Amino acid sequence: MNNKMILQRRSFGHMALAGALLFSAAAAFVSPARAADESPDALVKRISTDVLETIKSDKSIKSGDIGKIMVLVDSKIMPNVNFQRMTASAVGPAWRTATPEQQKRLQDEFKTLLVRTYAGALDQVSDQTVSVRPFRGSPEDTDVLVRTEVRGRGDPVQLDYRLEKTPGQGAGWKVYNLNVLGVWLVDTYRTQFAQQINSQGVDGLISALAARNKSNGRS
Repeated sequence: MNNKMILQRRSFGHMALAGALLFSAAAAFVSPARAADESPDALVKRISTDVLETIKSDKSIKSGDIGKIMVLVDSKIMPNVNFQRMTASAVGPAWRTATPEQQKRLQDEFKTLLVRTYAGALDQVSDQTVSVRPFRGSPEDTDVLVRTEVRGRGDPVQLDYRLEKTPGQGAGWKVYNLNVLGVWLVDTYRTQFAQQINSQGVDGLISALAARNKSNGRS
């Protein structure tokens, strides 16, 4: 195996672990009032720590039980993520011309793809801890970057989160992208999705995602 392939494999492993932290376990429940007042770095620290501890203590999650992971994602993780924005960014310009039904299908299939793709990385979780680097945002900011390091065996893994502050009901900070070793998750998928959309349109992308998820479900 050449150095490029080793680097790609290592990068995917780190991205998988990052995706697992965000999409594949439960964060502790927080009341709406507290969530609205919570700073973005405190939110990231809480979720990351709670997720790691949940993975370590729950053997069925650690082994990649998709059904259990999906229930926990829907009830605990999604309230902390602007998943519509994440999906729209991954789909690109075609999102604006997609029908509401197509947009819903895209969100559903993209979420399933992320969960199924990263669930297999949960067995990598062992002694990792999360350290939030000094936060440089100001109280007036509505879009921020929170930098963290996942520490365990081997070198620390840089894991950065992009968050936006949302008003109204469910107000608070929401994650809409994450970066592992310089690679943004949404940007990675946007490149893949653009190829499918250019050749077969939005319906073609939906069909491709559904087929991929079905295939992953049999593996």
